[in-house]
Parts: sequence; structure tokens; C-alpha cells
Amino acid sequence: MKFRLLLFVLPVLIWSCEPKELSESERWEDTASRVEILRDDYGIPHIYGKSDADAVFGLLYAQCEDDFRRVERNYIWATGRLAELEGQESIYSDLRANLYMTEAEAKAAYETAPDWLKGLCVAFADGVNYYLATHPEVKPQVITHYEPWMPMFFSEGSIGGDIEQIPTRGIQAFYAEKEPDVMAQYEKEMVYEALLDEPKGSNGIAVNGKMTASGNAMLLINPHTSFYFRPEVHVVSEEGLNAYGAVTWGQFFVYQGFNEKTGWMHTSTQVDFIDEFVEEVSEKDGKYEYQYGDESRAVEEFQISLKYKAGEELKEIPFTFYRTHHGPITHQIDDKWVATKINWDPVNALIQSFTRTKLSNHTEFKKMMDIRTNSSNNTVIADADGNIAYFHGNFIPKRNEGFDFSEPVDGSDPNSDWQGLHTVDESIMILNPGTGWIQNCNSTPFTAAAEFSPKREDYPFYMAPDQENYRGIHAMKVLNEASELTLDGLIDLAYDPYLPAFEKIIPMLLKAHEKKGIADPQFTEAIKILEAWDYRTSKESVAMSLAHFLGMNFMRNHGNINNLISFNTDENTTIPNPSPTELLSTFSQTLEEMNADFGTWNTPWSEINRFQRLTGEIDMPFDDSKEYTPVGMASGTWGALAAFGAKTYPGTKRLYGYRGNSFVAAVEFGEKVKAKSILAGGQSSDPNSPHFYDQTQGYVDGEFKDVAFYREDVEARAAERYVPGKRE
Repeated sequence: MKFRLLLFVLPVLIWSCEPKELSESERWEDTASRVEILRDDYGIPHIYGKSDADAVFGLLYAQCEDDFRRVERNYIWATGRLAELEGQESIYSDLRANLYMTEAEAKAAYETAPDWLKGLCVAFADGVNYYLATHPEVKPQVITHYEPWMPMFFSEGSIGGDIEQIPTRGIQAFYAEKEPDVMAQYEKEMVYEALLDEPKGSNGIAVNGKMTASGNAMLLINPHTSFYFRPEVHVVSEEGLNAYGAVTWGQFFVYQGFNEKTGWMHTSTQVDFIDEFVEEVSEKDGKYEYQYGDESRAVEEFQISLKYKAGEELKEIPFTFYRTHHGPITHQIDDKWVATKINWDPVNALIQSFTRTKLSNHTEFKKMMDIRTNSSNNTVIADADGNIAYFHGNFIPKRNEGFDFSEPVDGSDPNSDWQGLHTVDESIMILNPGTGWIQNCNSTPFTAAAEFSPKREDYPFYMAPDQENYRGIHAMKVLNEASELTLDGLIDLAYDPYLPAFEKIIPMLLKAHEKKGIADPQFTEAIKILEAWDYRTSKESVAMSLAHFLGMNFMRNHGNINNLISFNTDENTTIPNPSPTELLSTFSQTLEEMNADFGTWNTPWSEINRFQRLTGEIDMPFDDSKEYTPVGMASGTWGALAAFGAKTYPGTKRLYGYRGNSFVAAVEFGEKVKAKSILAGGQSSDPNSPHFYDQTQGYVDGEFKDVAFYREDVEARAAERYVPGKRE
């Protein structure tokens, strides 16, 4: 009888000891209790958690505190719901997202993830949802509840990801059944706008011990993004996570940054990792088929309905979209359907992105790179063992070299299919070159380490079609002259004011003036100022003002100045070669425009070139009559390493910065890691916060703040300490 009673009682005891499954809100509170956020004297959040997932929870919570609207918008865009916020004009952005992954497919991808990654995805969603629950005054615009599958849509961290390289105009022309010739005009507009726009990309520079005063390796982390695109964070767990750097709003891994042993910097690459396949499509019994070799294959069809905002209500548009094994149909060439194939492996992309933050040296980093899902980036690294290295691209499809993949290829020919991926060892790499330095400024890898660079003839063209640019030329110049670098010396190098593009343009103008001459005192005075200029930008420089507007008009009237670089020229290159009369006319136009806009062309650069942050809105206003900070920095177009892209806005004549240096850090790896950093404007998007504008002057002057990395340093500078949900 006692034995029978024991058999009855034992299951009851076991059942009563099993942990009770927490409700969602209870889970939030439980996780928050294991997280501590310390904000330093610049408002930078240092997040400490027991587990990696706890730290991710705190990281997302802190991001939402600093700029929820940017976190929100990134996921509205990525998950294909932008039209619900912005109206019908964004419907084809949403369709593009669904072409590559529907919500159902994102959920399925999430289910295939390893448990540890699922845990991070749950922590991501919980961190955002707990922020909303504890901030009822913040009203979500579209997504009211965040889900663990959502990071599948936003897995790499780069600027917009690969998908943004696929124009929505082509998608609209195909799926709205509009005339495809709109694409030709659109492509012309894109090329012209890109010519005058601030270059998108970044600088990565690594130097080893032979270049530094300490004998330690150093890394310059210098992304060029739109301002406020990434905040500065520090995230730590008891599972070995201790990463500092920049995180794209809404992502749960440090994208560009460092830990105690290794630092990584991504620059945008021109590796050809996107291909277009022209399909032979026919209709049979109401269904579409496409030819592939000797067989006919069914075109996959998907039905979706997308919502868009119309006044105060939501309306819907149904779509049927198509895929072949090459990828979704994205546009049409003449009467042929075209599928666009890109890297789409969100689970492994997230694994690679998070794993990267916990590595100790170059050997581990190279092994991580063999996951091969980082398609849009080059990577420059340095480690505490003294290594410096460069990886050109990462996701690089193998192709049959009998096809020209710079153009759409015949999708009906099986030989045009990708033939797997290049291994890391097959890709372009540099390790510890004899220069003692590596640089990449979105430029060719074949000058990344001077005479120790890889050779162009050793690699297929599609692996490195990247051109040289003036930032790359500038980086090589200052690195060749550098020695005994300290952290401050590396920052000075990164802010060097020389602008090599004007070595090309100004002598052309001076020669034209010498040959033709213009008997105009104003013209002659301006020419003399340029003649005496040393091609260095500064706040006080009138020559910089003249050169900037001359350069912009030069490109409008005569062509791309990058085509003046000898590395970039081949039989297909159009090299700007204006006649003396044309060039003098361009300079006269420049003087007239400056007189009209500023009262006189004789205006110092910092009276024109400005940093202004009036609100925390994503699309910010600018106002010539409002307070601003004068800026002596210049555009990366001219070769400025510390790039400051500025332009006019509706109602303004002055130039206001919008893209370029954003988060910047100089890092030294030794027995202990040391770093200095700066952020455009400040950490917070709240104009009432002391950290809305507090880094501006340091940003403009190149005066960086010390990074608090070790706990004792963070404690010494802690201005706030709290658990998520309990900030006073």
C-alpha cells in the first residue's frame, strides 16, 4: 500500500516542481531583472546581462529609449509594410520585400534556426515589446507587437541590405503592367543623382606594430552613413559577449566595432554578387512555364495582398508575383521576364553577424567568414596578436566565365547558373602586408596595401570590379607618410584636410585661364585664390568654397571626376576633357551662382557648410536662420577621409550635413584594449536630452571622447544606472 501511495505522490511532486511557463509580460519582467543599463556621461548605454539573450533584450530596450522611431521604421520597411505608413507610393518597396521573403517564409526560416539564435530573436522582440509596454505614451505607427521572426528580414546590418539595389521602378513597371521604357529614363536619373550625391560607403584602416608608437595594432572604424543611422552601444554578458561599436537601429548585434581582442570594420563593396537571368516564359493552360535546358519548369506563383495608407484608412491591393529557381521576377527587358538572384540566407546571416562579435583573433575571424553570407561588405580587421587583415567581399558566387555577368544572362542555359560560392581562400585577402598598413575606402583592393596588394590579373573580374577613388588615394598618401602612430595620431590622420580630387580639377582651370584669360577683376581675384591654395579644407578657406561649387558644376557639365584617375580608365571610359572656353564658362557660372546665393563668392567655407540638428525627426528640417555649428570638413567626393556630405534643402541656400562620418572610433589592441570615439550630433533623438547635440563640436573638430570599455571605467563615468522598465 505504501508503495502504491509513493507511486501516486511522486508524479504529483515532479509536476509541482516543474517551472511554471511564464506569460509574455511575466517573461519580460523576469528578463529585465537580469539586465542592468549604465549610461555614461555622453549617454552611451552599457548593457550588462546574465546571458547573451538578456543582453540583447537590454540592447533593444536601450535603442528604443534613444530613438524608437528609427527602430520602428527599419522593421516597417524590412517586413514590407512601409505603404501602411507612407501611402501607396511605397507599395512597390513592400512588394520587393515579399518577392524575396513572405511573412510565412520568414516564420519558417525562424523555425529552422538553432535554439540559441531563436533565444536572441525572442529577446529582440521582448526588448522592443517591453519598451512599448512601459512607455504607453509612445504610439506605434504600424507594428504594434514585435515578433521573433522579424529579424529574418533584417539580418545583415548594412545600409539597406542587398535588396535595396533592386530598383522598385522595374518591379512597378512589371507588376503594374506599365510600359517598361520608364526604366531607361529612371536609370539615367539614378546615374546622374549618384554622381552629385555624397558617396555611400566607409573607410577602414588597420595598422600593425611597425606603424605605432606602442607596437600594438590599431583599427580605424569610419562608416560613412546618413547621420543618426547607427547609435553607439556597449553590450556585455556573462557568456563571453563584450562588444562595443555601432549597431543599426533595431538589430541585436554590433555591426562595426570591437571586443577586447578583435575589431572589425565593414566597407561597402562592388563585388558582383547580384545577377539577372532572362527567362524564356510561356503560358500553358493558364499557367506560366519557363525553359531550362531541355525541360520546362513551372513558374512559381504567389498571391498576396498589400495594405497602404489612404487618408485615415487602410486599403489593399492584391498582387500575384512570380519566381523561378533563379529568384523572383523583378522586371522585364523588351518582352522577356527577368529574375534577379541575390544572397538570401537569413538564418546563417544572423549567425555570422552575431558570432563575429565574440571572436578573439584573426584565425577565428577567418573561420567565421567561411559562413559566407556577408555579401555587401569588405572587412578590415585588427587583433590583439598584432595581426591586420582584409577580406574583399565574402559572399561571392562562382560563375562560368563564358558569360558576361555584368549584363543579364540567358536563364534558359543551365551553364549560366551559379556554381556554388568561392571559398574564403579563393577570395581576395590581405594578411600582415609589408607596408604595415591596410586601407579600404570603397576602393579597389589592388591598392589596399600599396605594392603588397593583390594583383588584378589573379582574380576573375566579377570578384573586384571596384574602381579607385580619391579617398583611397588620400588614405595611401597619409599612411605612406605615417609613423609612430598613437590613437590621437590615427584620429589626426583620419581627419587630414587634404583633398586630392582638386589636384586634377584646379590645374585644369588654371591652365585654361592662362591660355584664354578673362579680363574681369572678380574672375582674376578668384583664380588667384585658387592658385595659392594648398588643396586643404578649413573653416576659414574661401578657396574651399570656390572649389566645392566648381567641382559640382564640373561634374554637371563635363562628367565624372573619378574618370580622371588613371586606374579607372579603359577603352570604355569617358574622360572629362572640357575645352578652355568650356572650363572658364563653368567657373564663371560658379561665381555667378555663389554671388546670387551668398551675396558674394568671397565667402569662407564654414559660413556655407553647416551642421544643424533642429529636431529628432527622421526627415529633419533645416533653416538658414536657425542656430548651427560651422564645419570645415568636406565631401568624400573630393577625397576627404573625414567625409561631410552636405547639400541644400527646401528653403535654404546654405549646405547642411546629412551623410558621411557618423560613428567613428580609433581602437588600439594590446594587453588591454583602448579606444576613442565620436558620434554625429549625439546619442539621443530627443531634443530635450543633454545628449542630443553634445558630441557635435568634437565631431566637427576631430576631438574624440575616451571609450569606457572595462567595467571599472564604465562605473567611474556612469551618469545613470537602471533596470529596464525602472528608469527614473
